[in-house]
Amino acid sequence: MACDKPARSEKEAVLEDETKTNNTKKEESMASTLVMRKAPEFKMDAYDAKTGHYTTVSSDDYKGKWYVVCFYPADFTFVCPTEIAAMNAKYDEFQELGVEILAVSTDTKFSHKRFVETEPLLKDLKLTIGADPTGTVSRAFGVLLEEEGIALRGRFLINPDGVVVAQEVQAPSVGRNVNEFLRQVKAWQHATKTGEVCPANWRPGKKTLPVNTDIEKMTGRVGDYITIEEILS
Repeated sequence: MACDKPARSEKEAVLEDETKTNNTKKEESMASTLVMRKAPEFKMDAYDAKTGHYTTVSSDDYKGKWYVVCFYPADFTFVCPTEIAAMNAKYDEFQELGVEILAVSTDTKFSHKRFVETEPLLKDLKLTIGADPTGTVSRAFGVLLEEEGIALRGRFLINPDGVVVAQEVQAPSVGRNVNEFLRQVKAWQHATKTGEVCPANWRPGKKTLPVNTDIEKMTGRVGDYITIEEILS
């Protein structure tokens, strides 16, 4: 009939199916969460700003430890050095909590070295910066922007069992809050140690929710135990 569409060739059908599959995989990769899953294994070149030397880092280096992997888009940009400097300013506090910090971008280790040496905000930097020029590690963590070849602002907190317990991913234009992240680390460590759960805005010394002993009593009546004033104070 005149209104019938011409039949697709076998090659056209295969190409169309492959395109749909690739688009679906990309959407799943960008949208998936790693929370409550084992963190991806990795190995890459890096620049150790504390020693001023090139090195190699891998997920094996962090086994049995709390650690955070912080992806950022690129060296020699505007927001990125502010984030790295902020994490560095809290470096000693993270160390006191037994938390290791690894920054990562898709730049080379040579770029990282030059970046640290020329950016005033990164003076006295103590962090190690992983080099992921192939995007392999960024892709494994689901933060790689394939077309641009850069990573989103992805921050992943990983516990001593190698499980991701928290992640935050943002578009490039807005930096993350290191003080809030430090609060989350303390809350996660407290919850892991005690089995208690931490309400919104929890900080050390504030009231937790002892669900291990009072779960039936508190179900549906959490407001009898903690007030909004206590939560926001």
